[in-house]
Amino acid sequence: MSADTAGIDTLRLTAEEAAGLLERGEVSSAELVAAYRAAIEARDPELHAYLHVTDDEHAGDGGGVPIALKDVITTKGVPTTAGSRILEGYVPVFDSTVAARCKEAGLPLLGKTNLDEFAMGSSTENSGFGPTRNPWDTTRVPGGSSGGSAAVVAAGLAPWSLGTDTGGSVKQPASLCGVVGLRPTWGTVSRYGIVAFASSLDQVGPLAKTVRDCARLYGITAGRDACDSTTVELPAPVELPEREDLRGLRVGVPRELNEVDGIEPGVRERVQEAIRLAEELGAEVGETTLPRSVEYGLACYYLVAPAEASANLARYDGVRYGHRADLNGDGDLTALYERTRWEGFGAEPKRRIMLGTYALSAGYYDAYYGQAQKVRTVIKQEFAAAFEDFDVLLSPTSPTVAFPLGDKVENPLAMYLTDVLTIPPNMAGLPGLSIPCGLSEGLPVGLQILGPQFSENTLFAVGHALERALGFDFVPPRLAA
Repeated sequence: MSADTAGIDTLRLTAEEAAGLLERGEVSSAELVAAYRAAIEARDPELHAYLHVTDDEHAGDGGGVPIALKDVITTKGVPTTAGSRILEGYVPVFDSTVAARCKEAGLPLLGKTNLDEFAMGSSTENSGFGPTRNPWDTTRVPGGSSGGSAAVVAAGLAPWSLGTDTGGSVKQPASLCGVVGLRPTWGTVSRYGIVAFASSLDQVGPLAKTVRDCARLYGITAGRDACDSTTVELPAPVELPEREDLRGLRVGVPRELNEVDGIEPGVRERVQEAIRLAEELGAEVGETTLPRSVEYGLACYYLVAPAEASANLARYDGVRYGHRADLNGDGDLTALYERTRWEGFGAEPKRRIMLGTYALSAGYYDAYYGQAQKVRTVIKQEFAAAFEDFDVLLSPTSPTVAFPLGDKVENPLAMYLTDVLTIPPNMAGLPGLSIPCGLSEGLPVGLQILGPQFSENTLFAVGHALERALGFDFVPPRLAA
């Protein structure tokens, strides 16, 4: 099933290898784009990982390695829906900063990828345009909310992609699809032009087949942006990792992140094997503890994130852009707002808007949102204490491998618990890298590597050394036949 255009096998080609082909003049950027379009045509009908595939006019002038972008990333002249019917037909007149930086780097745009509506979900089943399927097993989810961005990389439909991560929406789908995903330090990548979910948590991050590809794409997108006052300059340039050992590094294993209820035995075994491998590579491995972060992280997140979402989603009123309800002349402006939002928003955004509005309402703000912000400070302090003793922390990324489509749709709490391991470090604004560390039941298991703020280069170094030692084959067997 491999797409082969001009001898290009998109299933196995990494972004770094593609760049090498271009530099040596062995292929052209147009030939690369053609190869990926052929792969998309052959394999995406069963996966539904793309919401929009660009034509030559909108792919960009490029000359570099093509890329796919999650459909919350605003793209001039290319539809941006955030996976919601309320933005169906919306075509932006400007580029987000990350889209502009990809253009400046010469990366042609292959298309926009599917997601949970407004990035609210962990399975990409909440998309207003239908779910994405996992390339390893099409009866299972790819994770979410950046499920489309993870699936296109795993299936060879893009060499790399950008997603967004609020509670785990890059790391968790990377884990379930067997690819590498980075959630950067909050503030290192611009949010200008990103359809907002929870502004104090949202962060754009790369997904790729290898750690080096992930680092390369992070280097393209990261850095201060005058259009986003929350961004900062990186304290050091992004380095492509080369080391093959972990000598001199202190690796912590947080008890609670590795023993929380719900971690599948196969996931636990693969992660423990990766931890032992870190020790074999020369790391000093020890146990640490994050009791309050894990106990309260999920509850804290589901107060802060919905509260911010309820404010951000108030802009979708049917007046300026996107879907507008047809009242047939019957009703006032309030009725237009109500009908438009009722028709345009799916069940999960409605649920989170109601939760958030309640948490921010008079008489409840201090008890809920205010208290959650205090707990968030405690979580930050607890992680900071752990990093006094360790350079990085290791845990599973997701407590389970990819679960069957429909398995958790009727149980929102069960769905929320899939992010129980990624949410605590996100609440602290910390960077995290997920790399595949083996298989359980024939499906990928992700290893979460966490570091203090601005430690991306350390995460890349650790991830690369483990990646080389693990030797994980990132091609789904069903596609390699």
